[in-house]
Amino acid sequence: MSITFQKRQKELKRQEKQRAKAERREQKKIAKRAAEEAQGTPTTPPLAPEEQPQSDDKQRVPRG
Repeated sequence: MSITFQKRQKELKRQEKQRAKAERREQKKIAKRAAEEAQGTPTTPPLAPEEQPQSDDKQRVPRG
């Protein structure tokens, strides 16, 4: 087999894994929402723009 073919197969496999991972993540989100609704957990509505905290007020934690 040629190297080009092998590279193409490897890339296709990588893309397929990536798609499957994204699909699993989406399924987890759906399952989590369904579980929350089943428990009757109310979801909080998003804050109005004037109620949202300013990003300048947040403390920055140095990475290290």
